[in-house]
Formats: sequence, structure tokens, C-alpha cells
Amino acid sequence: MNTLDLINAYYAAFNRGDREAMLALLSDDVVHDLNQGEREIGRDAFRTFLERMDRSYSEQLHDIVVMPSADGSRAGAEYVVHGIYRVTDEGLPEANGQRYVLPGGAFFDIRDGQITRVTNYYNLGDWMAQVAGDA
Repeated sequence: MNTLDLINAYYAAFNRGDREAMLALLSDDVVHDLNQGEREIGRDAFRTFLERMDRSYSEQLHDIVVMPSADGSRAGAEYVVHGIYRVTDEGLPEANGQRYVLPGGAFFDIRDGQITRVTNYYNLGDWMAQVAGDA
């Protein structure tokens, strides 16, 4: 699978809610850089992250554009998150079903047909304003 197909498969699995298919595309030692957060390493840490996200959020990604490097070793992606904040996430405002629409992006490293790094970016201030009703 080429890099474009790999990243598109990753996002298709995300939108289907198929976390096992997502995880199968990651290397065992995947590096995950959380937006404005810590770096986590390993597929198990990524699984734990997905479980936490699924508990608090219901999200779909729209308008996904994937941009692979010429050699296929890296890729960037841009998308728009359409979400519902369902259950309060630790350290964040109270959840009560607030809806949000938020542009985001990600960077990937690819090795041997697997994703070895996922770095996600979005505007946390924008998200906070939307769930607080200030947007």
C-alpha cells in the first residue's frame, strides 16, 4: 500500500469507528504527539488514547486532504472535525452534548508500509470557545 492509500485507510477506519483497523496500520513503536500534550510511544498507548477519546467524543472527519512526500516516507493531512462532546474529559470543561466543527491537521512518518508517527494539531482555544458556547 502506498503512503496515500495508507493514510486514507487510516482515516476511513477512524470514520467507521474501526479502531482495530486503525491500530493495524501503526507500527508497534508508533510515536503519537498529542495536540498541546505529551508524546506517547507504542501501539498500546495509542489504543488507550483512542479508548479515552471514544468515551468523551463522537467525531467524524470531513474534507480530508492527504499530501504524501515524493518518497512516501512522510505525509501531511488536513481535515475538518465534526464532533460531539459527550462525556467530560479530564481537565476540560463539562460536557453536555456540545457540537463543534474544528479544522485540524496531522503529520505522519511512514516506514515499511506502517505509520510510525502521528502528530495532530488543532486550535484548542477554538474548541474550548465552541464547547463553552462563546464561538
